[in-house]
Amino acid sequence: MSNLMGAEGMGLYQLIMPVYALAWSISCAGFNTTVSKLTAQERAKGEYGNMGRVLKQSMVITTLLGTGLTIALWFGADFLAAHFFNDIRVFLPLRLLALAFPFMAAGTCMRGYFIGLQETKIPAANQVLEQVVRMMVIYFLAARFVPMGLTYAAAAAVIAIVLEEVFSFFFVFISYKVHKKKRRFFKRPSISSGQALVLIMGMALPLTGNRVTGSLLSAWENVLIPSRLQMYGMSATEAISEFGRISGMAMPLIFFPTAVLTALSVTLVPAVAEAAAANRLDRITGATSKAMMFASVIGMGAAALFGFLGHELGLAIYNQQIGMMLRLLGIMCPFIYMQIILSGVLNGLGCQMFIFRNSIISSAISIAFVYLLVPIYGLNAYIFGWLVSLLVVIALGIYKVRQFIPLKTPFLDWFIKPLFAAGIAGFLSRTFADRFFLEALGLRIGLVVAIVVLALVYLGGVMISGCISRDEITGLFSRKAKKPDASADATAIEKA
Repeated sequence: MSNLMGAEGMGLYQLIMPVYALAWSISCAGFNTTVSKLTAQERAKGEYGNMGRVLKQSMVITTLLGTGLTIALWFGADFLAAHFFNDIRVFLPLRLLALAFPFMAAGTCMRGYFIGLQETKIPAANQVLEQVVRMMVIYFLAARFVPMGLTYAAAAAVIAIVLEEVFSFFFVFISYKVHKKKRRFFKRPSISSGQALVLIMGMALPLTGNRVTGSLLSAWENVLIPSRLQMYGMSATEAISEFGRISGMAMPLIFFPTAVLTALSVTLVPAVAEAAAANRLDRITGATSKAMMFASVIGMGAAALFGFLGHELGLAIYNQQIGMMLRLLGIMCPFIYMQIILSGVLNGLGCQMFIFRNSIISSAISIAFVYLLVPIYGLNAYIFGWLVSLLVVIALGIYKVRQFIPLKTPFLDWFIKPLFAAGIAGFLSRTFADRFFLEALGLRIGLVVAIVVLALVYLGGVMISGCISRDEITGLFSRKAKKPDASADATAIEKA
């Protein structure tokens, strides 16, 4: 997409993505986690009928919400384009985006159901299908749409999102039907429709409020950044291009390593919920500590990658000079990744209102930096504000988790040892890349070899220092035992 649309096109596309995130927040976000957690709880009790009732009611609610959002955005796209985004070029992409919401809403609930059962193959295959569909659609539409201008280039990317959500919904719906017929959970619900609704809304509303508030603040922040960059001295085109580089090019690379951690976070929600229901707090403590350790280790490795090889990554992937952005953002990787894990643990412990307050605090800090300091210091102020907000939210999150479990924060193992290993790995990979790999093998192949060297040296360093063991790494990718009763909580949370 970045090669086809350029920095300005990516900036335009990223400008409307908060609308997509907002629609997901309203119709899906709270219900996805709610279905996941309630399914895990009812499964632990053997109340299989309640699982189906929760899922069906959640799907009805989210589909109605998604349909309402489709109607609202379809008829309000021109107003948003003119008065909120101040760029009429986003009108067509916004209208097309509206068509995705009902499919997105219903599919999200069913994915939450499978995650609650800790049968993650279906959501995993579903995610792969989504990306394949999106890439194929962009590939086939780009040649026709991109020459027509940036509006149509962004529209092609949005059409890919719509078709992705349609295919995703039908895949997960068929999978649910097959799974239901295969498992044959023949048991009547022990709770009424009204009781199920109270359970669902009691958990979903705070989560939805959290996500909606965060999405609104994110949308405001995204609109604010280009305008404040113009006050910094950039032209309108330069500002939207710079925004496109950081949000559409640098950040996808920064968040790429979170694939493992997001999976851990999602799995931790039902696993922690089951363990808490069985009063196995020791299991929660062990799983949380190990997950936080993995987050720190992966984050330090990513920081070394972006810090020492960021310039080559930008040239090899985007043919853009984004090395400095990647170096600055790379500093935040350990904190970004640890926050992902903390979010999963807090959701599993039922701390939705706390997460909601934390989200508001984080966004308020970031927006303050954007509004007050970006006109003076440019994007560096935005990045530094994000770092400050992360540190505040992590400190508050750890403090909250400690109210439930005796979580220790070993500074040496979480930060010093991985940092030392990352520094050595980054220095060696940079040295070999400059002297041998890049000149002899070319940019892309040389970069791949340098990354392999960095990864191997870093992995050896963290294992020798005792941060993680070989068994723990192997356990990350082992198959999970499936047990439908309450005794599964120990196995589930250890595997998570």
